[in-house]
Amino acid sequence: MSTTDQGPPDPDWATIQQSAEFMQLRRRLRNFVFPMTIAFLAWYLLYVLLSDYAHEFMSTKVVGNINIGLVFGLLQFVSTFVITSLYVRHANKKLDPIADKIREDVEGGAK
Repeated sequence: MSTTDQGPPDPDWATIQQSAEFMQLRRRLRNFVFPMTIAFLAWYLLYVLLSDYAHEFMSTKVVGNINIGLVFGLLQFVSTFVITSLYVRHANKKLDPIADKIREDVEGGAK
């Protein structure tokens, strides 16, 4: 096999990583992910601490046999879906256009 049959050269990933677009993409991702992660972990830690140290509060009946602990536990699932929805919306608006531009530049340069 000759060297001309090997296809296009690999992109220069170090240069791409140092580009303004990539840095902006990383910054926008971090600006969403870090605060959301901290908020979710704080919410989860609150649930765990209340479950362990505030038995009376968590066992307070809301409706029938449903208590605050059960409601908070179910809200953990709800918050996961809300965060996922917020991330998808954020990615569609703020991340995907930049990622598409970077991909276009890389694939266009590789042709």
